[in-house]
Amino acid sequence: MTTFTPSTSTEVLSTIAWAAAEETSLEILGHGSKRGIGRPLQTEHTLDLSKLSGVTLYEPAELVLSAKAGTPLADIERLLADNGQQLAFEPMDYGPLLGGEPGKGTIGGVLGANLSGPRRLKAGAARDHILGINVVS
Repeated sequence: MTTFTPSTSTEVLSTIAWAAAEETSLEILGHGSKRGIGRPLQTEHTLDLSKLSGVTLYEPAELVLSAKAGTPLADIERLLADNGQQLAFEPMDYGPLLGGEPGKGTIGGVLGANLSGPRRLKAGAARDHILGINVVS
């Protein structure tokens, strides 16, 4: 099994194009915090997005934030808290629940799985707070 760890979106595209051309499977993960959910994947390779990390835009007054898929959710929550803000959909930390470390989830994992906490009923799901997203399909 090969693990690909791209650091740019161009490298992600190249890896996925290669996998499609080779008709091989990829497990896509950030920090793997949700690997314990469901049955284990049977893939030939792993696409690790943890190097695609960092907040690229934050305008507290406009309530706008852009981040790369591998950005730890804990980093985003800390940045927001420093400005008296929070994520309205209140994503939960699955690390301790699944026997892992706390604070390992990424924003890409939250949005990819549309995971939201108990405020979802009133504040909406994660997907309801996205203004734009770049994806590979």
